[in-house]
Amino acid sequence: MQRLRISSRWILALAPLFVAAALIGARTANSGRVTAAARPDTSTMALVARGRYQVLSHGCGGCHGGLDDPSAHGWLAGVETPEQVFAIGACNAVHPDAKPCFKTYPRNLTPDNETGLGRFTERQIFNALRYGLRPEETPDVDITSMTPGQGNFPLHPRYLAPPMPWPDWRHMDDADLWAIAAYLKRAVKPVHNRVVESEGPPDFWASAYGKLVGPYPPKPFPTENERAPVQSGAPNQ
Repeated sequence: MQRLRISSRWILALAPLFVAAALIGARTANSGRVTAAARPDTSTMALVARGRYQVLSHGCGGCHGGLDDPSAHGWLAGVETPEQVFAIGACNAVHPDAKPCFKTYPRNLTPDNETGLGRFTERQIFNALRYGLRPEETPDVDITSMTPGQGNFPLHPRYLAPPMPWPDWRHMDDADLWAIAAYLKRAVKPVHNRVVESEGPPDFWASAYGKLVGPYPPKPFPTENERAPVQSGAPNQ
């Protein structure tokens, strides 16, 4: 299962950073103003197809089940084998018995009402992808700030466990994130599979993400590390 091995190396490389962040103490999320995401008509086949493409092209099945095959057993149904469990912290990077150690379990992404995403709204799924907020602890609201306690951003945010690379997903277009939510809620068959709750520090990764995640939205292009492309026919700079 190649994709699972790649994911494990990613966790191993970042484990020391998350350990350091967890030991330092709680930090708040990055501040910044954002605009409320307009919700499109999520019942259209075109949007569902777009969401399916995003789920496949971003490797969701590599951790949540089925790899890149929607016809495979356990497609997006969550952890079913020990190979899908991630250990984060010193026990991963140093020694199996080292502390701290947190085990995280890829959740059931199918719309089952009891064990999957069926009990959450598409807005809650959108906010999880955009802001990394755990849907079970974040209400169905438009979020317009990344400052805790402002613009409906939770005063004490609890984030998805680090194996979920939401910091890379949050810069996707609103329409892409809504499409993913629509696909997961409307176009995947529900599977009853109760996954063990992921473990985490008392602030549930707020300290880690407060230190490691950059601003949203990003600074306008170009920043001091970028440059505008040379126009066709113009001399190279």
